[in-house]
Amino acid sequence: MDAVMRELPESVRQQVLDYLEFLLTRHRKKDHKSRSFRFDWEGGLSNLSKEFTSVELQHKALEWR
Repeated sequence: MDAVMRELPESVRQQVLDYLEFLLTRHRKKDHKSRSFRFDWEGGLSNLSKEFTSVELQHKALEWR
């Protein structure tokens, strides 16, 4: 790849580097989003709280996996 970069004019090399930086930034954002923990499920089983204790719900959740 270095040989290919050396064959390019300086202005094009800079464009390639800019594009690579853009791709890296975009990839890091996606990677970060996929690792972050979401709480959008919170309260999803609240209707079962009268029927089950939290420990029983944990056991049920293991069964549902």
